[in-house]
Amino acid sequence: MPVSLDNLLVIGISSRALFDLETEEIIFRAQGLDAYRRHQFDNENEILKRGAGFALVRALLKLNVLTDNKRFVEVVIMSRNSSETSMRIFNSIQHYGLDITRAVLSGGASLAPYLAAFNVSLFLSLHEEDVQAAVNSGVASALLYQKPENALEELGQIRIAFDGDAVIFSDESERIFQEQGIEAFEKHERENANRPLPDGPFARLLKALSYIQNNFKNAEGRAVPIRTALVTARSSPAHERVIRTLRVWDVAIDETFFMGGVAKSDVLAAFKPHIFFDDQPGHCSRAAPFVQTGLVPIRK
Repeated sequence: MPVSLDNLLVIGISSRALFDLETEEIIFRAQGLDAYRRHQFDNENEILKRGAGFALVRALLKLNVLTDNKRFVEVVIMSRNSSETSMRIFNSIQHYGLDITRAVLSGGASLAPYLAAFNVSLFLSLHEEDVQAAVNSGVASALLYQKPENALEELGQIRIAFDGDAVIFSDESERIFQEQGIEAFEKHERENANRPLPDGPFARLLKALSYIQNNFKNAEGRAVPIRTALVTARSSPAHERVIRTLRVWDVAIDETFFMGGVAKSDVLAAFKPHIFFDDQPGHCSRAAPFVQTGLVPIRK
């Protein structure tokens, strides 16, 4: 009987996001595929350093060993490498003790067509074209910034922070703000306070994390290993619709920050998430020196 990934949180991550392959990327771009292939063969047994998405992946995989009879997370390596150049990646996975057994090695082809086949809930990459293609196919995806200096700090809890509009929620209200200004935005939110916000690209991920949290909340004597935060530029009166929407979803976010235009970086530095997702490049560039950050592109 085939194994099903339907009830798991499946993370698809590129090899370059999991490991530091920046030297190899430079070789590929400057010298071509043959030079890259020779480099990987020659260094097959040299373990790769940890990359931008490593800390998050390692933390999420630990969820699978916290209960005796339930698996929550599956991680799939998704790479444009071919199988002949992939041994170094698998050797590094084994070296770090990561419970990753599945891989997509597309030999240079786009990865987006294979996301649905593995029921991927979140795709992380440093390759802009792959992230945009994943977003366009309807999968929650983020373009990772290079890791800050403290990205590999061990935390006792998985911490994930989200922006609101165009990330957890749709960009419907964000478009009104961008096109008509703050007064029109606030008027729209007051008038629609009792109408739930439509799902955004990361709503499914947030709901999956909430489901996992509830499993641990309902288990006597077990600490909840995940903590979530909403860090949004919204403020009163636009807060009400957010709160009511989360109630309808039956999702409880642990910490919520209505920033009202104040820079998010200081709050994020205090919360210390494994990753922060935002759709605005300005917010991401200010947060990236402090916390691991992922830019959520707009679907095209």
